[in-house]
Amino acid sequence: MYLSVFHTDYQGHPTEFVGLAHFVALLQDASFWHSLKATVLFAALTVPTTVAVSFGLALLAHETRKGIGIFRTIFASTMGMSVGVASVIWMFMYNPAIGIINRLVSAIGGTPVSWLLDQDTALYAVAAATIWMNIGLTFLLLLAGLQNIDPSLYESARIAGMSYWRQLWTVTVPLLSPTLFFVTTVSLIQALQTFGQIDFLTKGGPVEATNVFVYAIYREAFVNYQFGSASAQALVLFLIIAIVTFLQFRFAERKVHYQ
Repeated sequence: MYLSVFHTDYQGHPTEFVGLAHFVALLQDASFWHSLKATVLFAALTVPTTVAVSFGLALLAHETRKGIGIFRTIFASTMGMSVGVASVIWMFMYNPAIGIINRLVSAIGGTPVSWLLDQDTALYAVAAATIWMNIGLTFLLLLAGLQNIDPSLYESARIAGMSYWRQLWTVTVPLLSPTLFFVTTVSLIQALQTFGQIDFLTKGGPVEATNVFVYAIYREAFVNYQFGSASAQALVLFLIIAIVTFLQFRFAERKVHYQ
């Protein structure tokens, strides 16, 4: 907050008080709005998909069937992988010449795509990698929530003649809603703060297609050495996260059923 009202030198030392000039310039900068749009789209792509896929996998892993433990381990395996390692794996998978994804596209008669080099596909490609990275932890949290639901409730529902889907919406979802609310909130905050995979896979490109908010702050501070402007952007990001989190607790939590 302090540096956001100053011009600074290349070492980050304040040199001139400018008041709200950085904030005014930020709101007039087309790159700021582009970064905000990219961040919102990235969150919209990753958060619902991560929660939905993890929920489906948790339901599957919750079944007491032979060998299900192996699948639980596979589903949770991404949790033990760093962002750097996961990003390198996806970088090879997206490689236009030797990547497995383009080989599959070619196998079905499609045209290979430069996933990370095309501004129309880059953000979606990074989002897909991010979903894969985040599924492990989200899956484990939802599975733990499912295991805490009293099995006698399902027995009562079956005696009452409820179908599987009826049990899902009247028993499972309401009782799992605190965990769903938690993982959704955490996933949204993580999406708004995404940096690692952007840095590894695209460096904010091509043509700033993946220049999400946190990466824009990083470039402003440590590439352009404009620490005052970067501090202003960081403060705006903090306010956005605070407002979004407040709105979630203010409205979404009303539908949460605590036992």
